[in-house]
Amino acid sequence: MTLMLIYDLSLPTLETLLQEWDEPAYRAKQIWQGLYHHLYSSPEQFTNLPKSLREKMTQNLAFSAFKVKTYLDSSDGFTRKTLFELPDGNLIEAVLMRYGDPADDPQMATSATNRRGAKNRRTLCISTQAGCAMGCVFCATGQLGYKRNLSSGEIVAQVMYYAQMLKQQDEVVSNIVFMGMGEPFHNYDNTMGAIDRLNDADGYKFGARRLTISTVGLAPQIRRFADEGRQVNLAISLHAADDDERLAIMPVNKRYKIDDVIAACKYYIEKTHRRVTFEWALISGVNDSPEVAKKLATRLKGLLCHVNAIPLNPTQGYSGEATDRQRAAQFKETLEAAGIPCTIRMRRGIDIAAGCGQLAGANS
Repeated sequence: MTLMLIYDLSLPTLETLLQEWDEPAYRAKQIWQGLYHHLYSSPEQFTNLPKSLREKMTQNLAFSAFKVKTYLDSSDGFTRKTLFELPDGNLIEAVLMRYGDPADDPQMATSATNRRGAKNRRTLCISTQAGCAMGCVFCATGQLGYKRNLSSGEIVAQVMYYAQMLKQQDEVVSNIVFMGMGEPFHNYDNTMGAIDRLNDADGYKFGARRLTISTVGLAPQIRRFADEGRQVNLAISLHAADDDERLAIMPVNKRYKIDDVIAACKYYIEKTHRRVTFEWALISGVNDSPEVAKKLATRLKGLLCHVNAIPLNPTQGYSGEATDRQRAAQFKETLEAAGIPCTIRMRRGIDIAAGCGQLAGANS
């Protein structure tokens, strides 16, 4: 018998299930809080529930969505990448990135409040699909191809895995980015279902503004997302300022041209009054010149936006190389001179192939 994954259940669904089991309705809230507030990972931990109910949970519900196939820690100790194997054999990855450890900054306070703060962030990079259908040539996941969508519970389970791990170290998750394997807007309903579960005020209670969805630019879904009025951050993987150049590295540009993506972003900003982040993988000799930066600045002029640029994470299936530090600095300076804010992000976990899809590709 295939057990239902407990993380796939919304609170109303859980209430209905307990009703079928002839259990009091209030038990659903107790299970919900145990799962997402206390981070219980097995029925035995729900000691506030009667033994008979715990037995029903054991017989009918799965508390694990996957098994850990392997994990790698970066040499600096800041990044852990975990490769999960799903019951059907598909592989997905999730990454924990630590920023600003107390050991690096003795002046930093160690309260729970500050552990959630920017100075001591624990950021999770979560997958929404096994593989990806978008086919971006520089992306290891795109090179794998599309396998299947993850359920909302399989998405949530990645967060719970790391949340439980961090709790043992007296730490908490501070940020979650849906930038792992897959295109979140290609699995829209399940991704939003996972976000709703994580954001639930009676459950994990994770603030929407500490969540970020990254998309290659599926324009209709960007507009749908805007209409729903969520406070979740939006990031667009752009990587080129010219349609022909973008099409060469991102096949999605055949369907949604840059103008379509920018128009959808304008709509999003008008509806939500929130800033859009444009992600930019700096590829040496491809999209890292001052001339490209000027083109990009022209495209983004007047938008409430920010550019996050990061030197390319190398992959076996793509010959491009990362921009050097000097060219990255020139790119940033050119954008900022044109009035477009830009940050050059640190590359994390290069020594453990932390770019999404790299570990799954090596193990498939």
